[in-house]
Amino acid sequence: MGILDSDSCPPSSPQRLDQELTWSWGHRPRREAMAPPPPLAASTPLLHGEFGSYPDPSLRLALTLTPQALHIQKLRPKPEARPRGGLVLLTEVSGCCTLRSCNPSDSAAYFCIYTYPRGRRKGRRKATHTFQADGAATYEENRAEAQRWATALTCLLRGLPLPGDGEITSQLLPRPPRLLLLVNPFGGRGLAWQWCKNHVLPMISEAGLSFNLIQTERQNHARELVQGLSLSEWDGIVTLSGDGLLYEVLNGLLDRPDWEEAVKTPVGILPCGSGNALAGAVNQHGGFKPALGIDLLLNCSLLLCRGGSHPLDLLSVTLASGSRCFSFLSVAWGFVSDVDIQSERFRALGSARFTLSTVLGLATLHTYRGRLSYLPATMEPASPTPAHGLSRAKSELTLAPAPAPPVAHSPLHRSVSDLPLPLPQPALMSPGSPEPLPILSLNGGGPELAGDWGGAGDAPLSPDPLVPSPPGSPKAALLSPIIEGAPETPASSEFLPPTPDGDPVAVSPGGPLDHLLPPLGSPLPPGWVTLEGDFVLMLAISPSHLGADLVAAPHARFDDGLVHLCWVRGGISRTALLRLFLAMEHGSHFSLGCPQLCYAPARAFRLEPLTPRGVLTVDGEQVEYGPLQAQVHPGLGTLLTGPPGHSGREP
Repeated sequence: MGILDSDSCPPSSPQRLDQELTWSWGHRPRREAMAPPPPLAASTPLLHGEFGSYPDPSLRLALTLTPQALHIQKLRPKPEARPRGGLVLLTEVSGCCTLRSCNPSDSAAYFCIYTYPRGRRKGRRKATHTFQADGAATYEENRAEAQRWATALTCLLRGLPLPGDGEITSQLLPRPPRLLLLVNPFGGRGLAWQWCKNHVLPMISEAGLSFNLIQTERQNHARELVQGLSLSEWDGIVTLSGDGLLYEVLNGLLDRPDWEEAVKTPVGILPCGSGNALAGAVNQHGGFKPALGIDLLLNCSLLLCRGGSHPLDLLSVTLASGSRCFSFLSVAWGFVSDVDIQSERFRALGSARFTLSTVLGLATLHTYRGRLSYLPATMEPASPTPAHGLSRAKSELTLAPAPAPPVAHSPLHRSVSDLPLPLPQPALMSPGSPEPLPILSLNGGGPELAGDWGGAGDAPLSPDPLVPSPPGSPKAALLSPIIEGAPETPASSEFLPPTPDGDPVAVSPGGPLDHLLPPLGSPLPPGWVTLEGDFVLMLAISPSHLGADLVAAPHARFDDGLVHLCWVRGGISRTALLRLFLAMEHGSHFSLGCPQLCYAPARAFRLEPLTPRGVLTVDGEQVEYGPLQAQVHPGLGTLLTGPPGHSGREP
């Protein structure tokens, strides 16, 4: 088990900590009422001032900070009202820091902003802006001005309130949220650790977040780890892999004796695997355009740096053996589950494995006899409406959601360490000097400047943290050890019989009661709809996305309290099925008018396969084949999503 620890700043007072983390990160209740200030218009100026540019202080800039952007105007030597790069959107900012010169005679102070704007080819590229505060005669005054700007920017990024008429000081900032990062180094095509090291860790450090990082070593390793955690010491658990690792984390939390509190721990996902469905939904929730690969990872990392959480519906799934597991994504039977499991043979291809497996599945298209029963939603959902004006609760319906808005298209050691891990970032260069300046330090809270700059009369800059550590403040020593291995109450852990691949699938016996479901095999109560026939596929999905680029339930929300049932009846041609999945990339498959495609929002459902052989999956993981039933538990979990976006968020 590889562990990397970074601890940037000490905690502030407990009361302030709870207030601030509730605002921007966590689920904890506030200890005292604090009314947020009235919302500001997007163009309302918050700060305005003149600064020098670094490393060329002769370039003078006018900066204006608004709730959504930093506006940069060139003043000298040649005024430009709209210089290139003169608009820095806060949605593209990972963080900022303050710096000081190592030359004691330099009275200027500096603040640095890390951004990830889109390039001409639409991919994100890192850019660093460093500004020199030099309007006062003394360093203390210039430092106060640099920290005022850095504090205001950090508050905007984290969703923290700025005082309406009070002074902006670093006392507004709490200690950094502490995250546990779980990395599956074999995720995707084995690039998860490389992506983590090259992209995620630098961005988290730029945001000033504190973290511990652990590499998982085997199946169900993450599940065992979270069962032994002292959760009060963490503000969130973030997985860096595909959807499977988060499945382990959530089921591990619900397997704890204190599951009612444990499941409230905010969880997040950074897409470093092949199946990145939840990350696709988070990306859409954040207002970003659809993305894949590195771009999707950078988008989700930016949202994580901003903070912000959202209730997450979880689906309690009771399997044929009577065991339960919890799903945040989907339950699938038929074509979707066949493709998912068959694609495991092509895991080395990364996300392309699903494309290849889909082609093979179309070539050998099967139908499955089964019985689907569901409890219709008691209230009309926000988006789906029945087609042809039919009554919903009496018989099988072919439903179509209302038209959706257009969706554009080296292992670590087995020890805990507080040592910095230097990672390179684009260097600031002195004119004519070959020496790079900043090198990012993971636990320094800002860039460290390596070596002598060599510029005439100038010296490198060093971090000047907004919230300095008090003398002798401990770091990781205050944390309880992370227990590896089985939980202390092994009797509560259950495993299903091995799948055909030989790996047991873990299930959760804990969690809330399924009050809407009778025992599996018992008659269903009145009000349920039952359908029997031949199915090509049946999909029960909670969020909007089935894959990073597949929008199966366009109007689904993380906390709508619904499971969205989609099924395709037998008799559909291969061409029509392919057309459905191609349209699903834009979430427009319901508008095709395919008579075999059916939809119903539900609170609970039961699936009884009548075909003797087949494949069932929960969140992409194969489970035992046979009857199953499931119920939605609204808002049971908490998902780190970042701030919500809006249509047209990206330029």
